[in-house]
Amino acid sequence: MSLRYALIALLTGRPMTGYDISKSFSRSVAHVWHAPDSQIYPALNRMERDGLLTSVEVPWGKKGTKKEYHVTDAGLKEFREWMESPLVPQWQRDPAYLKAAYFDFADPDAVREQLNQQKAYWEEHLAMLEDTRATLVDRTHPTLAARLAKLDERAAELTVRYKVYAYDGLIAHARTELAWIEDGFTLLDELHDA
Repeated sequence: MSLRYALIALLTGRPMTGYDISKSFSRSVAHVWHAPDSQIYPALNRMERDGLLTSVEVPWGKKGTKKEYHVTDAGLKEFREWMESPLVPQWQRDPAYLKAAYFDFADPDAVREQLNQQKAYWEEHLAMLEDTRATLVDRTHPTLAARLAKLDERAAELTVRYKVYAYDGLIAHARTELAWIEDGFTLLDELHDA
């Protein structure tokens, strides 16, 4: 998936400035496609150059302005084409699994510390995903609410249900990661505490 499609997806809700996009991105799209600000701002400029976005200057501060981005018809057309194209599965590139395959090279205490760090990350991530899912279900998520305001009830229901479906998959993945980490602790105890 390209960052451009994640940005268009976000902007289908409402026009936003780069700053607003960055804040909204971290609360929504970043759960499925991570990108730092150092990638977001250049992508917005390229997308505007490519005709996928347009911008208008809006007031900022006492005398300044900043760009507010809008998706163009060409941007929506390209986004729909991408959405309807076949998904190409991606090869996995996860250092946690690579390291796990070679834990025999590491001290058991170092392995335990790595598993503890992964567990803390996935527990926090799972809690965030579950909280976000709840705001999708009750329709209070700010990005979703902006998009729903433009839709009739049937389209709003479809939007909510598909977003919840995506988060259900993310939640299942986080739970699987936590179960795998627990299996790692069990294996570590079996192999080194005997």
